[in-house]
Amino acid sequence: MKKVLVVGGGFAGLAAAVSAARELDALEIASGEVKVTLINRDAFTCIRVRNYERDLSEVRVPLDDVLGPADVERVEGEVSAVDAARQQVTVKVAGNEKTLDYDRLVLAAGSQLYEPDIPGLREFSFNVDSYDAGVRLNKHVAALPMAPAGPGQYTVLVLGAGLTGIEAACEMPVKLRDAVARAGISSAHLRTILADHAPHVGSNMGDSARPVIEQALESLGIERRTGVAVKSIDAHGVTLVGGERIEADTVVWTAGMRADLLTEQFAAQRDRFGRLPVDQYLRVIGINDVFAAGDVATLAIDGVHASVMPCQHARPMGRFAGHNVVCDLLGKPMLPLRVDWYVTCLDLGPWGAVYTEGWDRHVAISGMNAKSIKQTINCVRIYPPRSRNRREILDWAAPTVEAPPIGHD
Repeated sequence: MKKVLVVGGGFAGLAAAVSAARELDALEIASGEVKVTLINRDAFTCIRVRNYERDLSEVRVPLDDVLGPADVERVEGEVSAVDAARQQVTVKVAGNEKTLDYDRLVLAAGSQLYEPDIPGLREFSFNVDSYDAGVRLNKHVAALPMAPAGPGQYTVLVLGAGLTGIEAACEMPVKLRDAVARAGISSAHLRTILADHAPHVGSNMGDSARPVIEQALESLGIERRTGVAVKSIDAHGVTLVGGERIEADTVVWTAGMRADLLTEQFAAQRDRFGRLPVDQYLRVIGINDVFAAGDVATLAIDGVHASVMPCQHARPMGRFAGHNVVCDLLGKPMLPLRVDWYVTCLDLGPWGAVYTEGWDRHVAISGMNAKSIKQTINCVRIYPPRSRNRREILDWAAPTVEAPPIGHD
């Protein structure tokens, strides 16, 4: 039996596994000839881009609801090593290590929060990098009224004013108001501060979107601190380089992402985010029998621009990688991936959202109209089918490029 292994159950990994199963189904390959296995550290795929929200009850989808009907095996464990020469991966399952062989591998292990060596960062900060981290942050904010009184009791400091930081900050005023309202407190001074080392908030959003973001932050009462660097973090605040102190019992770190460290086990030149270079078929350049998709891979997605790490590119990369890994295994023609459009939809909390088009991020829609688009993306468009219907699930993973969320010339 030939074996296809997919490492990771996020946007790219889940799409890859089901797409591989879809191609086997289309080619009428008997179940005993090729087996597709997905390895993930838990039993869920997480709609990670929603971890900043107040209600996380719908953020996780059971993998078995998608993989089972598609006849994809699931292994729950943590991949600790990949031996490309021997075509093996080492997985820790229930505390025991086991080795799995493969004929083709799709690495889709995702990314993790970038945590530089700042004293106190890991011990005292919060983040929204995972479902568990998002739940921990929300529980912490809800419990602030029960914490000892102090100057930073109701101050939230979000460090990192990129897209994730802005979205996390824009939810904070409502989270704080809900917390004190449930406790019957009416006189608390609630503060949300968004800070970054760059000279502008949302500096990577471009000149068109930045004024919209500033307007939303001003409307929500979110303070901005730019051009600052963090020296250390403790339980009650942050000390900046230069000695200034910001009192805050809640510090949220959102300053960047890096590819999963499994990419370091391959003899390939990685980019500054740790991503492996792949060709238009999602094969890792220079490494036989290994494909990569999502946050661990970098591809000139339109022939010019490098793919981005959010799900906008992870999902099509996964679908094409899964299709192509089966075609490569069986000697069939593969399909090249090219995405000729790029959009960004940034949630700005109760104010609305901003929707931009193109790599220069020209504002197309803002306010509550953009918020409606964002909610459709977050709550409908990026979810796998939850019907357990085999045909619907296989069709969802077809190697096609979706149209933009709104009309595009």
